[in-house]
Amino acid sequence: MSDHTMIKLSEEQMRDFVANGYISLKPDLPESFHREIYETTEKAFERVGNPGNNILPMVPQLQQVFDHPQISGALTGILGENYYLHPHRHCHFNKPSSEGQTLHKDSWSRFQHRTRWAMAFYYPQDTPVERGPTGIVPGSHYYNGHPSAEVGEEIPLWGEAGSLTIVHYDLWHRATPNVVEQPRYMVKFLFVRVEEPTTPTWEGEGAAWDTDNPMWNSVWNWHRGAAPANGGVEGDSEALLKALGSEDEMEALQAAYGLARGGRDIAENLSALLGDESDYVRRNAGYALSAMDGQAVPALMEALSDADVTRRATAADVLGDIGRAAVDSETLLVNALRDGEQAVRLNAAHALGTVGGSGQSTGALAETLGREEDEWVRRYAALSLLRLGTAAADAVPQLKQAALTDPNRYVQAKSLEALQRMGTSEATSAAFEILQTLRWCPHTGIGSGF
Repeated sequence: MSDHTMIKLSEEQMRDFVANGYISLKPDLPESFHREIYETTEKAFERVGNPGNNILPMVPQLQQVFDHPQISGALTGILGENYYLHPHRHCHFNKPSSEGQTLHKDSWSRFQHRTRWAMAFYYPQDTPVERGPTGIVPGSHYYNGHPSAEVGEEIPLWGEAGSLTIVHYDLWHRATPNVVEQPRYMVKFLFVRVEEPTTPTWEGEGAAWDTDNPMWNSVWNWHRGAAPANGGVEGDSEALLKALGSEDEMEALQAAYGLARGGRDIAENLSALLGDESDYVRRNAGYALSAMDGQAVPALMEALSDADVTRRATAADVLGDIGRAAVDSETLLVNALRDGEQAVRLNAAHALGTVGGSGQSTGALAETLGREEDEWVRRYAALSLLRLGTAAADAVPQLKQAALTDPNRYVQAKSLEALQRMGTSEATSAAFEILQTLRWCPHTGIGSGF
């Protein structure tokens, strides 16, 4: 959708998303539209059970929700231009008289303060509190541990039919109890950032944010393409380094982002902690190094060559979170695709989509698609080739083969999307051939096999 048709987020809305990890919207679509989606969803459940990833072809009206100028504008503000509708989507069915779920998060990555993944929760029916809407804890996307009362209280995302909430992928959430006799449907879609931020993609100039929360400042500066703050560590560096292992996550995160202000002067100390036996220490040292951007890269490159597998894997993960400012590490990350440890290969495959861009990344990722036995490494290799766009044009044969024959559904889908986004005649021809071969019929089901 072109820029002039979008209803972009305001600067205030974008800052609110950075701080709280969610934004609720209601596109101006008629009540009859949402009722039709509800009825079509019910019929899909009757025919095939929960359609899972096939909810969109079975309820194609849903695409109109995400094409709406208000929704596409919000997603662009949060995830940048040309964001990707991930092939994983699910219709959550909250049955009558349910007890709800426990709070959880869906993300599998530890370095996701920066917004590269987001989810959208759409309700096709009126969903008052009694009908079991999704509950969220605002601001909890910064925390890996179960959010305490100090982080914030849970709130229900209740509203009229057509209500939609975009949440950071790491936000803690759950289905709340449904105490009425009607079921509750909520369709969850996953979206992925493809382009690293260089300028604001919302309405506004992306002015500096006068807040005393260092996490919010760091993420806000990244979203607007600004350099990280680097005024030197405020306080006792040794005490802050020790605090990275605190079981009080709020204290540990404050220490991490406080240390990030030290830049290159403290990067080696933090890099040494990437192999620490404590997961808390490794994770929080990673947040600090990521917030430094390019100033942390030399120390991380040294860590990527370390004999310790944990330190190598964590360094690759942090370099990927830094993104384009870590371009000097591209060759080392390419070499890491042949590391003997799966964790290192996985993080390197993921990182090359944000760090890479040269022919060496394309060739190595394409080779990984055909050689790698681990499906998660192949998933990330395909996603990185998708992110590289036209720079991955030489990988068309490998992407075509993966889209047709890979045993993992997400490798197939991402490989096809990578071909579609290239725009070359060779890639477009390959994409059409794949679609003709793999086309799924949304009308086929129990009792309708012909």
